[in-house]
Amino acid sequence: MIDHITFGVSDFDRSTEFYDKAFAPLGVRRLFDVPQEQTNGINVSGYGDDRPWFWIAEERPTTGMLHIALRTKSTAEVDAFHDAAIRAGGTDNGRPGLRPQYHQGYYAAFVLDPDGHNIEAVFHETVSEPR
Repeated sequence: MIDHITFGVSDFDRSTEFYDKAFAPLGVRRLFDVPQEQTNGINVSGYGDDRPWFWIAEERPTTGMLHIALRTKSTAEVDAFHDAAIRAGGTDNGRPGLRPQYHQGYYAAFVLDPDGHNIEAVFHETVSEPR
C-alpha cells in the first residue's frame, strides 16, 4: 500500500491548476499548502480525500515518466476524470474503457499531466467467476 507520493514539477502554478481540476471529479482536492518558511521558499501542495497523499513540489522536475493510478468508485468517475483532465490541459493517453488485458473488469482512462506524467483513473468492476 502506498502512503503518499511526492514529485517535482516544472511549473507549479500550471500543475496545481491542472490537478485542482482533474482530480475534482474523484473527490480528491488540494488539502494543504506547506508554508514556504518550512520549505526554504519552495511551493509544496498536498492532495487527497481525507488526508494528503499526493504531493507536488516546485523543485527540480522529476525526470522520466511517472505512472500513477488512482482507484475510483465507478466508471462514471473514470469518465469524469478523463473529461476534466483534458479540459484542464492534459493530453489524452488512453480514453475511458475496459482494459481486459489487465483483467475482465478493469475500466480505466489515462491522461498525461503538464509534465508528461501518466495519470490513470481506474475502476475495478467485480466480475463473477463461472460456476
